Formats: sequence, C-alpha cells, structure tokens
Amino acid sequence: MPMASAQLPRTADAVVVGGGTVGAWCAWFLRRSGLENVVLVEKGTLGSGASSRAAGVVRMQGGTPEAVRLGQWSRDFYLRQHDELGTDSGFVRQGYLLPCFSEAEVTAARARMAMQTGLGLPVRWLEPDEVDALNPTLAPGLTRGGTFCAEDGYITPPRNVTAYTVALTLSAVHVFEKVQFEQLLTENGRVTGVRTSAGPVQTGRVVLTGGPKLAEVGRRAGIRIPAGGVRHQVAVTEQHPDLDPARLPMAFDLTAGLYWRPEEGGLLFGMSNPAEPPSENRGVDEDYFALMRARMARLVPVTAGLALRRVWAATIDFTPDHLPIIGPGRGPDGGPVDGVTVAAAAGAGMMWGPAVARATADVALTGDTEVVDVSGLGLDRFDSAGRSKLDPDPVALPFPGQVPAFPGAPSVP
Repeated sequence: MPMASAQLPRTADAVVVGGGTVGAWCAWFLRRSGLENVVLVEKGTLGSGASSRAAGVVRMQGGTPEAVRLGQWSRDFYLRQHDELGTDSGFVRQGYLLPCFSEAEVTAARARMAMQTGLGLPVRWLEPDEVDALNPTLAPGLTRGGTFCAEDGYITPPRNVTAYTVALTLSAVHVFEKVQFEQLLTENGRVTGVRTSAGPVQTGRVVLTGGPKLAEVGRRAGIRIPAGGVRHQVAVTEQHPDLDPARLPMAFDLTAGLYWRPEEGGLLFGMSNPAEPPSENRGVDEDYFALMRARMARLVPVTAGLALRRVWAATIDFTPDHLPIIGPGRGPDGGPVDGVTVAAAAGAGMMWGPAVARATADVALTGDTEVVDVSGLGLDRFDSAGRSKLDPDPVALPFPGQVPAFPGAPSVP
C-alpha cells in the first residue's frame, strides 16, 4: 500500500485531491515532471469509486477535435505503459464500430469522420454489407453503414487501478487514503494550502479531482464546478461461441446510448438513462435494464437466450456538455484562484483519463499543455447556472444535460 499510514507532511510541492484515474495519474505525472514532494489525498481508497466499476472502453472516435486528441493520447499511453512501469492497464486492440440506423445518423457520421481523419485518426466508412461481414453477431440488414476504427479497444479497469497504484508507489508519491479534503486555504487570491481530516498541508499548487463527487470537492474549496453523478448500468452475459472476440468488434448504438464489447467469452453491455436525474443511486433499475436488454437482443440476437453472469450499477460523472474540465479554479467572482487546477473526465475516465491527467499536470505546472487545446475546456465556459457555451460532444452516453443547480444560482428556463 503506497504510504497510506504515514504522517501527513506539513508542506508539499503539490496536493492532488482524489485517488481515481484522473487524480492518481495526475499525481504521477506531476512527480515525473520533477516535483519532489507530491501528496495525494483520497477519502476512501485508491480506485474505490468509479474507476474500478467502469467498462474500460478506449475510443478515439470522439465527436469533437478535443475528444479525438484526448482519446489518441490516452490510447498511446496505455500502449507504452509496460515499458515505463513494468505493468499496464491491459489494453486490448478490438476495433470499434459506430453503426448508423437512419440517414440523419449517416450524415452526422460522415461529417464526423472527415474531422477525425483530418486529425490522423485511421477511421473508415463501412457500407451496410461490410458492417454485417465485420460483425457477424449483429442482426443482418439493420444498419445504413457506420464508421469503424480498428485501433480502438478497451482496458481492464481493476488492472488500471493496480497500474496507477504501482506507478504511485514506485515514484514515491505520498498517498494518504481515508483522508478527507476539507478546505482550500488561500491568501490574496492565491492558494497557500489545504486543510484535511488529517491536518493541514502548506502548498502553492492544488489539483481538484473527484469524478462524481467533484462538485462537492469544489464546494469545500469554495469553487463552483458544474459536474454531477448519475447511475450507469453494466452487465456481462455468459459465454457463447458466437461471442468469440474475432466475431465481435466493440459497438456503440448512439440512438439508444447502448454499447457493447467482448468480455471473457461473453458480451459486456452498458447503458445510461437520459431521463434519470442526477443521483448516487447504485441499485439496478430493473425496468430500464429490461428495455435496454430487449434492444440488445434485437441488435445481437444471440444474447436473447443467454444468462447474465454479472450486473452492476455505478455512479459515473458527467458535465453538461459531455466534455472534460481542465483549467484553473475560479472563485465566487469568476476570477481564477492562483495555484488551483480543476480536472474532470466527464464520464470518460478510462477513455480520456490519462490524457486529462497529463494535461492537468501540465496546466498546473506551466499554465498550458501540448496534449490538447485546453483554451475552451476551463470553468469559464459555464454560466452561473452551469450552462456551457460549447456544443456538447455528440458521441457520448446520454447523460443529463444539466447538473443540479448551484446554491443561489438562477433557475434554468
């Protein structure tokens, strides 16, 4: 365990709040960048939140240039992990199909593909018969074609938690589990430290993460962060020969917000209900699950008669525009809090997490990054009610479009 029982130091070069994918990798990147004394505080244990309950999808086929860049960087990071760490997150190159079921989807997909290929993404268009040939488990004749990227894949989320735990340990990041962040300490608009349940730490550099709990972390810091948590459900079927990975590229039905991929000889599929309000509910919604399972059986008929090996629900984070947050913390007057950086992966922790973490570490150190253009990804893109001035990423799970209202914020019409 990485120094979980050591005494909290009085000073640090940087304090990272949150031990999920974004926070943990960010702490490692800060240490790798040359900071000697990096402290990470986590109110639970490393990876005990959404990181260990994810589906592990790593897709470069984003709906915006920023999403594509983040996906590319994260995939490349997963591929080089073993050389750097001696372990890795278990990336599997599987290929990812985004099928189209209407002409409107075809038009949007072709426009999106032009943007993606312009950024160097090896994505190609498949005609309906090519879709059926590539994915023999899919019911034939359903699609109007789709986009496919053979380089997309998935990781094993618990193995990712192990990988960043190893990274933190080997790099001597000071990790303090079961330590609650309580307050941001500032003076004249500049951060001077943090107060935690284990005592204060003086520092001029703080990174706030927290996944579904990020808004609460922000409230403790006196910073409004328009992020929320919502239920996400995942299931894994029993094994079946027709679900051999060679017959089953990953797929995302954007119409229904339903995705699937191979998993241990069976099929893993996941979903979120766009009509469900934000909450921390981790119980399985039997009615919505049944609706999506019927959709799954129509698309992949072999699943209709298969038993389920595992079903779970997790709380996953989201932002109103489905895009990440990477930028300085901002006080009640909207001005930046010098020394504070905020990071959120917007429900794409496995897909974007390492890139968001690297970009956040860079911004915390220098104010900018080469990972992705972060000029539009800060908190200043949101108004006082949490509405974004950016168009939402169109390739995203159907999370709610609004987060819970901030205390004192005007109502959303």
